[in-house]
Amino acid sequence: MAQPRLRPDIDIESTAALSADFLLEGLRAAAEPTRLRLLALCARAELTVSDLMQIVGQSQPRVSRHLKLLCEAGLLVRVREGTWAYYRLAQTGPGAQLGETLTGLVPDADPLFALDAERLDAIKRGRAEAAAAYFRRNAAEWHKLRALHADPREVERKLLSLLPPDGIGDLLDIGTGTGRILDLYGPGVGHAMGIDQSREMLAVARVNLENRGLSNCAVRQADMYQLPLNGASVDAAILHMVLHYAERPGEVLAEAARVLRPGGRLLVVDFTPHKELDLLKEHAHRWPGFANEEITGWCSAAGLTVSTVDSLSGTPLTVGFWLAQKPPALQSIQGNRP
Repeated sequence: MAQPRLRPDIDIESTAALSADFLLEGLRAAAEPTRLRLLALCARAELTVSDLMQIVGQSQPRVSRHLKLLCEAGLLVRVREGTWAYYRLAQTGPGAQLGETLTGLVPDADPLFALDAERLDAIKRGRAEAAAAYFRRNAAEWHKLRALHADPREVERKLLSLLPPDGIGDLLDIGTGTGRILDLYGPGVGHAMGIDQSREMLAVARVNLENRGLSNCAVRQADMYQLPLNGASVDAAILHMVLHYAERPGEVLAEAARVLRPGGRLLVVDFTPHKELDLLKEHAHRWPGFANEEITGWCSAAGLTVSTVDSLSGTPLTVGFWLAQKPPALQSIQGNRP
């Protein structure tokens, strides 16, 4: 049986075959004009009740009721982010199978659905403008930091060579920021999720993913010390330039190890020890880089074995790479005894 996949509401969904009862319930839920419109819209983007009210021109109680029925039928998933909640088409399991089939049958040329698409595009443009404004306000500091270490393109090439996307069913990007790692890995993995505590960063990431058409990727507001995932639920996890913000790096690595499946891999990308103390004073860094023995020690305590250590030199910062793995599941030896 296939491994369960990471679903965008940060829960593990059953991969049971589409049953007749489920099919009938899903068809009943979608067999209403407004609900079919909502389903088609949520197949195109993650949307709030407010977004959907603007598009379909209906009241909050009415839209919320329709969304509740679609979620109960397994066609949509709902994810809370602070005071907001986002809805999107289910990405895995029978709900995804039925939802993709139904939305694939919606005629693009239908005047009502075409108008919905135009209004959705206007909402996306508004999001993009807000994200661009946030980026402009912070771009100077980001560019200043990037200039201190190795070329980011070289860092990304090294990252992809150490942890190729091929064969990764479910990827978790911890501290996703603007979603660059999801952008990098999204085309090659089955499903990917990025978590971050900053709603502003997540807004930028959401726009980037929409622009790239990466519907297999999602972002969620969450804490790296308490990942809202079941244990043994992802194939690989990445901590890219995140660990130096952590008060307790060992706990972050232990939590990442918890959600890895047996044989799963964790790639840590961060600075090696440095003397740029302004990064601690002005940019909220908690650690002036990490020594190999620190990362390997924390990984060992979390039950991970570091298999590869590498680095890229910059001026004055060097970027380190640590690839660790969770032990594979023990194979049954029954029947192999002489």
